[in-house]
Amino acid sequence: MLLILFNLQNAPAANPIVGFLPILLIFAIFYFLLFMPMQRQRKRQQKMLSELQNGNVVLTNGGILGTIVAIEGDTLIIRVKPDNVKLQVARNAVASLISGEANQ
Repeated sequence: MLLILFNLQNAPAANPIVGFLPILLIFAIFYFLLFMPMQRQRKRQQKMLSELQNGNVVLTNGGILGTIVAIEGDTLIIRVKPDNVKLQVARNAVASLISGEANQ
């Protein structure tokens, strides 16, 4: 028994890089499963916002569905049916583009 303990004490120390390998692996998994898709989504959203035009039907973050009638810098004027009410919203408030041209 004493001989076994003696042999364990003289065992070579593990490489310190091997201790960090699980942490690096977890970071890589998080990067590829979480951060890369979020970056791609953000780029698509910014591209969609920059390409908005008059006549596009959009859905806002608040759930309002309307047609763009005017673009004034960072604000949009959208017409909401059925009463054709016009609302002024921030460009960043647009969640998605429903269609390219209004169905009239």
